[in-house]
Amino acid sequence: MDYDTFVNLVARRAGVDVDRAVELSRAALETLNDRLPGGAALDLATQLPLPLQGLLRPPDDAAESFDAAEFVRRVATRAETGEEAARDAARALFHALREAVEGAEFDDLVARLPADYGTLVEPAPAPGAPQRR
Repeated sequence: MDYDTFVNLVARRAGVDVDRAVELSRAALETLNDRLPGGAALDLATQLPLPLQGLLRPPDDAAESFDAAEFVRRVATRAETGEEAARDAARALFHALREAVEGAEFDDLVARLPADYGTLVEPAPAPGAPQRR
């Protein structure tokens, strides 16, 4: 998936314009980078459009352990937005990642996250089903 397609997908899912989708995507990817071990972050980065790859790198320290609520709080802080908008952005990002990343790699990513991230990582919609926000 190319960069414009990725960002447009985030914009549509989050209900924001493209410029805001770029900011929210960066905030969510940087937060995801904090949460993932370095190897997993690099594996994910190789599947993303080039402008986003640099946001996922081996962390200087071990991956941090935090729940989905903290993930949303960190995205909100980084994007200078409220938690509801950050939650929508996180959901939109995970949806775009599901589309951009090969199935097994996305499944591996989700398996590295605690169960409560399921509120952010929605199941793939059925073909033709309306998308939820």
